[in-house]
Amino acid sequence: MTSGDLGPLAGCRVVELGGIGPGPFAGMFLADLGAEVVRVDRPDSVGEEGRGGAADVLNRGKRSVAIDLKDPGGREALLELLDQADVLIEGYRPGVTERLGVGPEVCLARNPRLVYGRMTGWGQDGPLSAAAGHDITYIALTGALGAIGAAGGPPQIPLNLLGDFGGGGCYLVIGILAALRVAERTGAGQVVDAAIVDGTAHLLASTFAKLARGAWSDERGVNHLDGGAPFYSVYETKDGGYVAVGALEPKFYRRLLVLLELDVDPDRQQDRTTWPELRALLAERFAQRTRDAWAALFEGTDACVAPVLGLAEAASHAHLGARGTVLAQERVVQPAAAPRFSVTPSVAGAPASAVGADTRAVLSDWGVHGIEDLIESGAVGTRRTGRADRRTPSQDDHRATAQRGGPTNPSERNRS
Repeated sequence: MTSGDLGPLAGCRVVELGGIGPGPFAGMFLADLGAEVVRVDRPDSVGEEGRGGAADVLNRGKRSVAIDLKDPGGREALLELLDQADVLIEGYRPGVTERLGVGPEVCLARNPRLVYGRMTGWGQDGPLSAAAGHDITYIALTGALGAIGAAGGPPQIPLNLLGDFGGGGCYLVIGILAALRVAERTGAGQVVDAAIVDGTAHLLASTFAKLARGAWSDERGVNHLDGGAPFYSVYETKDGGYVAVGALEPKFYRRLLVLLELDVDPDRQQDRTTWPELRALLAERFAQRTRDAWAALFEGTDACVAPVLGLAEAASHAHLGARGTVLAQERVVQPAAAPRFSVTPSVAGAPASAVGADTRAVLSDWGVHGIEDLIESGAVGTRRTGRADRRTPSQDDHRATAQRGGPTNPSERNRS
């Protein structure tokens, strides 16, 4: 499957200005849902290692065209693509696409139904909108990072799942889907301003609610869901592995105590004065067997205990295997499409195209004029004709380091 063949978004056309992080994740998500996604890459990145193929998971299910957005012909080619598109995804700093002549005003004037999705860290406005940043800086400012970690220790970094992909890419997809619904009803497109700080703060709604009613202490490692409660924590096992315990409800807690054969009064579960002793008892008991021995004991019970698996182990777990949660394409392990639909199934797309591999085909399929002239001039590139000497937007507009230019999604390098 390429994209656009199956799924609830079949027939939806998406143009993604190539980058890294949450923008490509959003494009992959839409492709998994059946949208036809075209990734616009730089001509000077044709042949670049690490782009395309089964290992390029975030670009699966997409075709690649190489377009020089600094070239007037390249800019017009992009606008012709957008004339036929339902969605644009871009992750540049605020103002970059406007300077390139492909900002929302220009694009919506040509295609009033277009959903113009913008992915940044800080948002399109505000005092920090022009600043560089990474996942860690965005979640730090929202309070999310400060809430994660053991009592008395430093904040713990939750990979870049919380900001880039949770508060960022997923919220961009939600915004795009909502805006598509409006466009279907009214014929009017709009701009979706998806900022990682906004999405991450939104994810904290339940925590803010607990804080407001006095059920959350604004410090690390002392609350029910941050490891402060001994019955919602992680314990080391005899072999150096770990198990995760989540026995929050009384009936689950009782089951935990029974299976561990601990002589503890279950009615004192919420008595915080007992928590240090209980934690010590749990730590001592879990240290008596291996991780997998505990996993076998607890599997299928309501004690809410699970082994802490590595990525490779998780991919081969029986439950995930039975559901097909993780799959392998050309021996590359990756997540399957999610969520699942009863009538219009979502399917993980084919391995990513190499940069510029589909330039000629996409421009032809989408009705762009003068393709051969565009290739000859270098305004667009193919795997055979890509030119490394063409200047591209990010070389001037969003360079985070001196080492490498090119349009970047601010997800990892200079998202604003």
